[in-house]
Amino acid sequence: MAGLFTSFFRLVRKADRPNIIFLKGGFVGLPVGLIARLFKIPYVIHESDVVAGLANRILMKKARKVAFGMPLSDEVLEKHPNYVWTGIPVSPEYKPVTQTKEMSLKKAFSFNPEKPLVVITGGSQGSENLNEATRIILPELLKFASVALVAGRKHYEDMVDLKRYENWENASLESNFRMWEFNTAMNELMGAADVVVSRAGATTIAELAALKKATILVPFERLPGSHQVRNAERLRDANAVEVVMDSDMTEKPAELLESIRHLVKSPRLRADMADNLAKEARSNAAHHLAEIILEEA
Repeated sequence: MAGLFTSFFRLVRKADRPNIIFLKGGFVGLPVGLIARLFKIPYVIHESDVVAGLANRILMKKARKVAFGMPLSDEVLEKHPNYVWTGIPVSPEYKPVTQTKEMSLKKAFSFNPEKPLVVITGGSQGSENLNEATRIILPELLKFASVALVAGRKHYEDMVDLKRYENWENASLESNFRMWEFNTAMNELMGAADVVVSRAGATTIAELAALKKATILVPFERLPGSHQVRNAERLRDANAVEVVMDSDMTEKPAELLESIRHLVKSPRLRADMADNLAKEARSNAAHHLAEIILEEA
């Protein structure tokens, strides 16, 4: 209710009204969109996930354009002429790297450039379940790959015991394991990877697609609308990723271990999956969105 009042008083004066409003989703945007309707201010929506959130579902019918981060079928586009697939804007630093550059990045992070690198990340805040599964399977993982774990700001302190695996000698990493709370150069860290294990958020998927990386997604089933599950399943059906459900991993961490092992040992499969995932990337997403907003204004 407070959001509706705030939006109303921000937009009630004609002199203060914008020509157009861009809404990215979530309940923060819902009152703005509803008041924009009241005052007949056009708005454009961007929906990142396969499944639209409740706020966007409420606002979609009256939107001038609804831009989607995930591809849409021809049938959906024909049925909804105001829908368009733009992709998700990502930083230009996210782009494919050559094999030579990949080895150089491994070396820059102190990993053995000749050894496969698995990067495991639950995002900036981290994932407790993903961290705990990594704790259990780490000794086996290190037998065939280097491992980089981004534990996340929220859960890092619970994982500091894993620092015992991070052995250095004469400024050289002897153990092929490193852990960070968060890494500000995620494009470089994931760019160095042979396999990335990640949650299935739409922006992370877009970044991995832009990097053209073999990916294992671990969607969290209990999020509203199961949007991570739907994101992951659609990409799995396109042979673009492998999927291990969070509940399966939590109950049996060895499932994640075997999925990683299979990809690490299958370079051809990794290349094919990376090619398929790269088809999801839209390098001009930001430009396309800007064009739509300006046209509708």
